Order: sequence, then structure tokens, then C-alpha cells
Amino acid sequence: MNTAELRDKSIDELNTREHELREQLFKLRFQSATGHMENPMKIREVRREIARIKTLLNERSRA
Repeated sequence: MNTAELRDKSIDELNTREHELREQLFKLRFQSATGHMENPMKIREVRREIARIKTLLNERSRA
């Protein structure tokens, strides 16, 4: 999901998406530790999307 799509979402939707991504990140880290990881770059992508969401939430709270 790109930044333009995230900007269209409400604060509640962003919080929900962040929560989902954090759960996904936990599962990916567990897979990485056990050696069953299919795509190691997925961790990086999830972390970056969480950062995008947190940035948007911070921008909206300051506005």
C-alpha cells in the first residue's frame, strides 16, 4: 500500500492497519528465527509500511 492510499484512510483505519502489520511482523520474525522464511525482504517491507503509518498518524496529531 502506498502513501497516497494511506492518506485516504481514517485514523481508526490506520491504527487497525498498524496493529495488523505488527502481528504480521511478529509472525515473520518467528519464521525467520525458525528458518522457514520464504521471502526475507518481507520483514523490511512490513517495517517500512508501519513507519509510513506512524508518520501519517504523527502528522495528523500535530495538525
